Amino acid sequence: MSRHTDAAGDVLLEKKGCAGVITLNRPKFLNAVTFNMIRQIYPQLKKWEQDPETFLIIIKGAGEKAFCAGGDIREVSEAGKTNQKTSQDFFREEYTLNNAIDSCKKPYIALIHGITMGGGVGLSVHGQFRVATEKSVFAMPETAIGLFPDVGGGYFLPRLQGKLGYFLALTGFRLKGRDVYRTGIATHFVDSEKLSMLEEDLLALKSPSKENIAALLETYHTESKIDQDKPFVLEDHMDKINSCFSANTVEQIIENLRQDGSSFALEQLKVIFGSFLP
Repeated sequence: MSRHTDAAGDVLLEKKGCAGVITLNRPKFLNAVTFNMIRQIYPQLKKWEQDPETFLIIIKGAGEKAFCAGGDIREVSEAGKTNQKTSQDFFREEYTLNNAIDSCKKPYIALIHGITMGGGVGLSVHGQFRVATEKSVFAMPETAIGLFPDVGGGYFLPRLQGKLGYFLALTGFRLKGRDVYRTGIATHFVDSEKLSMLEEDLLALKSPSKENIAALLETYHTESKIDQDKPFVLEDHMDKINSCFSANTVEQIIENLRQDGSSFALEQLKVIFGSFLP
């Protein structure tokens, strides 16, 4: 096993068995990703992609609370006050890493256990496999800080069922547990107590193909029973979401919500207007 870390150990890059393993290692900060972490992950990802002895790549978060709560906004904000170029470079290199994950030639498996928001979504959703647990919490909350849903949000959100992605983008609504799978954001759902066992089984695979990996993930997914019969949290509201969020402009979506007038629609108006307040 080889291992590479920076001085602070904010990200661990390890070769284990047949896999390259990325561990976001800032549990006290919900594994928020820093510029330095991005600059370490990208070149290692490209090396593993070309390494004939690396058959898959796993990314996970340290601790039990979060996979990755997003980019380290404080770091970006402080850098922007002194050097605008630094904050621009952060986003450029973050998006370059997101693209590298999307185009990675090796199976890329994100274990999105715990909070997965913003930049954490960018590190996971573009990969081939995304494994949620009952403790997963997904959101794209960027509009609340006056930003758009970035890290590829403009690509993957509109491709969710109906107008769900537009709803998630504008409201920052949080999906939890099995609902992260039901929307297609996760490709598999595994009970959290089985997650470490799944990782061990992935690492123990011998020269696995994409199909071998998919079969193992499917086995764990099929055996997971938590919240199996619980209805989708937005099931009763999907008709309204599809109707109100079907407009081509935010202004028309707001008008649609006003005209609808239901308690659900009015609640979304409060959320959206709150997001745009200074």
